[in-house]
This record gives sequence, structure tokens and C-alpha cells, in this order.
Amino acid sequence: MSDTTVEKKADEPTVSPRAYTSGSQDEEVGIVDRAGGGRLHTDLRSRHMQMIAIGGAIGAGLFIGSGSALYKGGPAPLVIGYLIVGVMLLFTMQALAELAVLYPVNGAFYTYVVRFVDPSWGFAMGWDYAIAWLTVLPFELIAAGITIQFWRPDLNVAIWVTVFLVILTLIQIFGVRGYGEVEFILSMIKIAACTGFIILGIVIDCGGVGNQGYLGAKYWYDPGAFKNGFNGFAGVFVVAAFAFGGTELVGLAAAETAHPRKAIPMASKVFFRIAFFYIINLFILGLILPNTDERLASASGANSSYSPFVLAIQDAGISVLPSIFNAVITISVVSVANSCTFGSTRTMQAMAERGMAPRFLAYVDKAGRPIWCVVVQLVFGLLGYVGVASDGLDVFNWLLALSGLSYFFVWGSCCLAHIRFRLAWRKQGRSLREIPYRPPLGIWGSAIGLFLNIVCLIATFYNALYPTPDATPDVATFFQAYLAAPIAIALYLFWKIWSGDWRMWVKLSDIDLNAGARPLEIEDEDEIMEKKTWANLPLRIVRGLF
Repeated sequence: MSDTTVEKKADEPTVSPRAYTSGSQDEEVGIVDRAGGGRLHTDLRSRHMQMIAIGGAIGAGLFIGSGSALYKGGPAPLVIGYLIVGVMLLFTMQALAELAVLYPVNGAFYTYVVRFVDPSWGFAMGWDYAIAWLTVLPFELIAAGITIQFWRPDLNVAIWVTVFLVILTLIQIFGVRGYGEVEFILSMIKIAACTGFIILGIVIDCGGVGNQGYLGAKYWYDPGAFKNGFNGFAGVFVVAAFAFGGTELVGLAAAETAHPRKAIPMASKVFFRIAFFYIINLFILGLILPNTDERLASASGANSSYSPFVLAIQDAGISVLPSIFNAVITISVVSVANSCTFGSTRTMQAMAERGMAPRFLAYVDKAGRPIWCVVVQLVFGLLGYVGVASDGLDVFNWLLALSGLSYFFVWGSCCLAHIRFRLAWRKQGRSLREIPYRPPLGIWGSAIGLFLNIVCLIATFYNALYPTPDATPDVATFFQAYLAAPIAIALYLFWKIWSGDWRMWVKLSDIDLNAGARPLEIEDEDEIMEKKTWANLPLRIVRGLF
């Protein structure tokens, strides 16, 4: 939240229906008076932020979705595609870290897009992101139930949807601290599992376990490192985006972090952590499992029985570990479901506070919980029962399609917001020395991140038209892969029409750089920022990445 608050005038929140028109409006302060309500609590510590950054990107996308990516593209595109998205996230997260440290405000990247780019595009990105998390929650609940069927196929998945929904409801009682503690514990388990699989994978590849003998790089030669040409390569990006989704929650948690100036930069340096837990795991996976294995065709959604990690362990003849790893997958899915309740509720609350969502969603209770936003999210969790029903699966798949490209749009918008922030900062004569945290590549890193996001969107567009080399365009297939794009455009045009503001973007000279800002005092900058010399350049690069 901003340091400047709106004066309390009434007992109920009041919202202007025509906020963000061509007139001046402080996007940071918001336009809702939350009289009688509370504030979001700053209960997250550095250890929570670290685990949110690392563990937020480890879930079903890695443990299950990587199997379908391996089957479609082969081991080389699998590693290259995830690496490209990882590099893109490196620059995106560092851009977000600079903004979040300087402006640790509610709504984070949604607020930055509204303020530095355009209110209409911010409206589109805010709702696109909120809808993505709202629709992902029932999917994750079903996914958790399906993983239980690995042991108990006789029990209906709806039973477990109920159990996990109750667990999530109980977590919400403890507010943001409950979210942070649960993520801390679950992320530790996921990290231990990834580390253990790396060691096990090396042993399997060297022939130390099972009767497969020494494998080496056998499967990179036969059946080969690439499969289905460019179509297979392009198909990896959507899977990778879904897998990495959630890393940006670090920025969203800025407003509820006790020491954002220290915690956020540390948590945002995710590249080598992602390289370790993703790239090395996926590289080893491609060494010990052939991409022609027909079982991988079923490795999608929440079908943990066909997880490439579980299959590789089963092929090695290890009897106990498949069950242990399936338990890890269950924990990972619950972790993502926990993140759903945080990502959607904080975004909706911030939008309501600025008149871009129903005003009752702006309410925060005395315990720091956006209570009505939590209720909306949990109600969406009930859609899990629709997905369980055989005749409701198609409807559920279309709802899930809304989240397909949301992460690319959000990540690209973060980079664009950072670029325009830096341009406005320079145009208004401000010194870079006032910015508490500055990424090593600055505005150029965000330019690279934005470019890679556009490349991924183009590749995904091509793959939506031609999933395989011999495929012909199909309307249903295309929109299930690319539905988020027309939804984002429709939301953008809706707010343009509703607000009557047809500016393409906010002028650099009109951007308010002061509201909610926590800049450095110039005399204090030398004490905090390390002096840049050629001698310490390598060390600064390492610190910037780690």
C-alpha cells in the first residue's frame, strides 16, 4: 500500500465508476476508502520469500508436464525451451525486483502496468492474471485427487477435491503468514526431491541401478535429440510457461513483506536456482527416458502415473521410490493450489481498491485477509466437482484454457512497465542513485525479457495452428491453446470504452514517480550500493544472478 492513504469519509467503501479517465488519478493510492476494515499485514520474512521464489516454480508442470514436452519435442528442445523461459524469467524477475523494492505496493505488477504503461492494459493484465489463478485452482484440486488414485484408484476423485479444499480453507484462517509457512515447508520438500532425483538419475544413467546398463547419451542419438522439427520445439513453450508460473508471486508479496529492500532482491535471483532444479533435472530425464516412450503421451494435466520421473524410477526397477515421488507430486500440487489463493486474492483486492473490480472485494479484515476475495477463490474451487464429472470435462478444459498464455502477457508487461519506468525516471531528471536495487543489465535486461516473451507468444501461436508437422489448423484446438489472447484484448478494449480514455499509454512526463516510493537518500547510497569498478565486475555479475 502507498504511504499516502485516502481520507476516511464513510462507513462503507466508495468507488468511482469512472476511475482512470483522462484526468489525473493517483494509481498507487487507489480510490476506495476501506473504512472499518484493516490493512494487509507485513508478516512475510526473507526465508518465506526465498521459498516462494524457488518452490513457486516447482510443481506439476515440472514433474508431469515435462513428459508431454519430451514426447512432443525431444530432449534437446525440452532443455532449450525451458532454458529460454528461464533466461526470460531472470530478466523479468530482476525488473520486477527493482520496481517492488522502490514501490512495495499492493497489486505489484498490475499496479506498475496501470501506472507506467496504460490503465486499460493494466486492467486487462490484472483480470487476466486473476482469472488464470481462479481457474487453475479447481484444476490443481483435481490434480491432487488424481495423484491419490496412484494408491487408491477405488476412491472417487471428488472425495479428495473436498479434502484438499477444506485444507486450503483452513490455511486461509492464518492469513499471509499461514501461506508463507506452508510454502516454506512444502518448498523444502520439493527441493529435496529435485536434488535426490538428480543424484538418482546420474546413478541410473551410469548403470548403477536396474538392468538397463550404461545409458550415457544413448537416447540423444537414438531415437534422437529432436522430434517433430520446429513444431515440437514450439510446443515446449506453453508447457514451460505453465511450469514456471508462480515465480512472479515474489513481486505480488512485496506489500506484505517485512523488509522488502532486502528480501525481494534476494528472492528474485532465481536463474541459477531454476537452472539447477529444472534444467539439470530435465537434462538427466532426457538421458534416462526415450522420447518415443508411448506412456509419455499421457503425461499431461495431473496424471501422475505417467510422470516421467515416476516412469524413469519404475524402469530402473526401484519398487518404493515411485510411491515416494508420487507423494512429492501431491505435495507440489497442493503447494500450487495454495499459491492460487494468494495470487488471485491479492490481485483482485488491489484492483477493487482502484475501482477496477467490484468494490466489496477491496475489504480487508482486522487479521489482514482480503476476506471476500478469498471467498471468491474458494467458490471457484468448487468447479473441481464439475471437472470430475465426465460431461463437465470439456467445460472445465475451456475454463483452464483462459490461463494458457496469461503468464507470457504478465511477464512481458512487467518488462514493459520497467522500461517505461526507467524512461520516465530519466525524462523527469531523477538520478539512478536513488533506486535502492538496480539489476546488472538495467533497462536492457528488460528489453531482452520483453523480446523473449514476444518470441514465445509467436512460437505458441504457430504451435496452436500446427501442433505437429502434418497437422491442419483446427478452430477448437487453436482457441484452447490461445484463448487468453483474445480475452486480454477484449478486456483492454472494454476498459478503454468504459473509461473513455483512448490514450495509447501514459505520457512519460505525466507518470507519478513519487506516490508510494521509497527511494534512497543520495548521501546514503554510497553506504548501500557497491562502487562499480572493472575489478569487481565479475563478483557483481555473480551477485546479480544469485
